[in-house]
Amino acid sequence: MTQPDSLPADISQALRDAENALRDFIAAELSRLFGASWEDGSGVSPERLAKWKERKAVEAKRQASGVVDERLIYYADFYDLRTILKKHWSDVFSSAFGDWKKIDVYLEELEKLRDPDAHRRELLPHQKQLALGISGEIRTRIVRYRSKRATSDDVFPLIESARDSLGNMWIPGNLDTGQNVFAKMTLRVGDRVQFVLTARDPEEAPLEYGMQVGYSGVQPWQASDIFTIELEAENIGKLFTVSFFVRSNRAFHAHQWFDDRVHFHYSAVLPRN
Repeated sequence: MTQPDSLPADISQALRDAENALRDFIAAELSRLFGASWEDGSGVSPERLAKWKERKAVEAKRQASGVVDERLIYYADFYDLRTILKKHWSDVFSSAFGDWKKIDVYLEELEKLRDPDAHRRELLPHQKQLALGISGEIRTRIVRYRSKRATSDDVFPLIESARDSLGNMWIPGNLDTGQNVFAKMTLRVGDRVQFVLTARDPEEAPLEYGMQVGYSGVQPWQASDIFTIELEAENIGKLFTVSFFVRSNRAFHAHQWFDDRVHFHYSAVLPRN
């Protein structure tokens, strides 16, 4: 039963996915064009940047023994994202999103729907549909833009993000590492690691996800974007790799039998003791 003070899980996740896709896309595009310190010229005020850094410091103290997202944009308010998009609309983001007025209306509605004050009451059915529709439209436009830039076509699904339960994450746009995450970590037999992917098809077709552990073949494809592995003795060795693949249900794919992939590389797997 849905709790009265929270959104249904599917709506909440749709809003989070859209917001995270925007954050990742903004960071990837501006860092690609302006370098690692892109925030300084993002269009937000120095006071807002200071607020982001303050929130990050507070979160680091609160999660002293946990994992803290190092990307500063994840500590921005939603209206900060609108400020950045508007500032760089003509030179960066219009090619992905099109008309600013339409996108600004979408963002304004999303901001209302994700407002914590709005979560204290149950959304009406038309509001739930609006949240799902706008979230899907924003994510689809981002994926179409990335897919067309990579392949001169906009029909192939792409991975939007991939992360493990150890704090390592992949997002598009890192020209140095490509489709790889190089986690400088040593794992041990018996360790359990969970992976979560987000991906979208430009034509909103259903997606399948596959995983390859080490040098074994790709495990059976699944509809879920969540994977869990438990390391075994056969995984012992240096440079342990876990690969993930996504594909649509169409007969053709970007790379023969899959459409996109990402690889997590760990330094080594050692015996339990």
